[in-house]
Amino acid sequence: MRGSQDVVGRTALVTGAGGGIGAALVVRLLEAGATVVATARGPRPARLAGIPDELRGRLDTRVADMRDLAALAPLVAAVERDHGSLDVLVPAAGLGPVHGLDVPLDVWQETLTVNLTAPWLLAQAALPGMTARGFGRILFVSSIAAYTGGKIGPHYAASKAALHGLTHAIASRTVADGVTANAIAPALIGGTDMVAAIPDVTLPPVGRFGRLDEVTSLAMAMLTNAYLTGQVVLLDGGIRPD
Repeated sequence: MRGSQDVVGRTALVTGAGGGIGAALVVRLLEAGATVVATARGPRPARLAGIPDELRGRLDTRVADMRDLAALAPLVAAVERDHGSLDVLVPAAGLGPVHGLDVPLDVWQETLTVNLTAPWLLAQAALPGMTARGFGRILFVSSIAAYTGGKIGPHYAASKAALHGLTHAIASRTVADGVTANAIAPALIGGTDMVAAIPDVTLPPVGRFGRLDEVTSLAMAMLTNAYLTGQVVLLDGGIRPD
């Protein structure tokens, strides 16, 4: 019998597979033995093109737009139907156009739709199956901006801070059913489009940008720890030492 923390043989849904963090998490989960349903806004995400053939057999790529909220519950249902279960959910899709305090209302709404409402609807749809099976792992992707306000803008910071409340609300209600909910909050990770778009970037105290493998190694530690739930873990190179 496999341990409760294993992802071997489990099915994971990772959104935002066209981005740096999402694609890296897809690869790491495949390497750990999971079957991964990876979604992006377009077919054949370029960042997944180099996945080795020995892993590609457990990769299921699908087109999904997180702005299409009505399609998210059917997406979860399709994963459960096609793969028998949905055990690990990582909503990594994110949106963060740079603005000051003059954020247009449509930008504000779209950012919260993609960064907050879509992760919630995916979790809401996945939770009944997870709790019924007695196993589930949900990992939201937050940001240091939730603590500091960041440089992208109030729309982005607010959307990420709200994920923390969502994490706590889910974790407190599902821990007895074998389901954990946590969030990882990276800062200034190289190889991501978002960092490339941030103006006036200052290196963190560690003296360099974070690496994608550092994000994925922490994410996997969180996903495979059945005793960790309701937590937001910063990965920020010393920006916020407290």
